[in-house]
Amino acid sequence: MSIVVMIVEDNTNLQQLLMNVIKSDENYICAGVCSTAEEALTAIPEMLPDVVLMDIALPGMDGIECVRKLKPLCPGVEFMMCTVYDEDEKVFDALEAGANAYILKSTGPQEMLAAIADLAAGGSPMSSDIARKVVQRIQRKTDVKKEFGITPREEEILRLLAKGLIYKEVADQLSISVKTMKKHIYNIYEKMHVHSKVEAVNKYLGQ
Repeated sequence: MSIVVMIVEDNTNLQQLLMNVIKSDENYICAGVCSTAEEALTAIPEMLPDVVLMDIALPGMDGIECVRKLKPLCPGVEFMMCTVYDEDEKVFDALEAGANAYILKSTGPQEMLAAIADLAAGGSPMSSDIARKVVQRIQRKTDVKKEFGITPREEEILRLLAKGLIYKEVADQLSISVKTMKKHIYNIYEKMHVHSKVEAVNKYLGQ
């Protein structure tokens, strides 16, 4: 059974390149191309492809926010970030948004097709350097939690702060009062021996 793929990419040359890669193998079908996230938000829920190749640097809404909006609407669709970026924060923002794969555009055609097949089968393919970043981030966070005795709730707060949320936004997202939030922040500062949100987040991220 063929794997149905949609492409979200604004660069026409890359659109054609990705389409050619997909069409080069009869086991894959290119169902369409979207040039913007806004187009994708309409087309993908209607088409419901097996896999979406999603660029990050789109005009208007970026690819990460697009995945964040689409994933609840299309839980059965697998999203692969296909991008030139291997920056840490973009990688983790994309994974947190709902992507299950992260491949660089420099990936060869056969490796790209193999990654699409792996993703469609339930895997989480990533370029080797991306996978290493994920492992390193997990190891850093584990070390911080062990070193400072951070609780699961405190780790949750640090994760949200690392995404740029302010205290009130974190409290609202976790359904706790601002007063309770401040108690958690005080405990985090005490445990991590820091005096500001920036210091706490940097230690949490291992920076």
